Amino acid sequence: MYSRSPPFGGGKRSLINPPTYIEYKGARFLIVDAPSNNNLPLYIEEFNRWNVSDVVRCCYATYSPALLEEKGIQVHDWVFGDGEAPPAHIVEAWLNLIDARFPEQRADDASAPCIATHCVAGLGRAPVLVAIALIELGMPALDAVAYIRERRRGAINNKQLKYIELYKRRSKSKCIIS
Repeated sequence: MYSRSPPFGGGKRSLINPPTYIEYKGARFLIVDAPSNNNLPLYIEEFNRWNVSDVVRCCYATYSPALLEEKGIQVHDWVFGDGEAPPAHIVEAWLNLIDARFPEQRADDASAPCIATHCVAGLGRAPVLVAIALIELGMPALDAVAYIRERRRGAINNKQLKYIELYKRRSKSKCIIS
């Protein structure tokens, strides 16, 4: 006969793969695997816990965004190939979102917004976007990969690693020639 083990945490169900929280210079990110309509309420609990303002989907939709939007969480569909590096237009949109959510670097503040990002397993596309953010915030590329991998085992494949190694930080200064 099949019997189900009781859930951990005092009878409360939890996610099979826990989210990975990444914070650096006041920018806060949550890397997760792809929710489904069935387990989306569990993700929403986590998103509320981390004050998630935005969810970036790097894979095709596996759930309706309506429940997230009802909770005031914006959903961004920036899909790119599994195991691939993001195309330039997605990197630009990602960096614009980071600039909008984290306009100034500040000490860790629990009330600050957090950006959640996911792909199917939360091991490739989502961690690459977070690595790009860390590089833009001043962390060396290989340190960014190590920082993420220490927290999310198996993140970032060799092809993505090469991309991150070659990634050039954008210039924050805006030169205007008159």
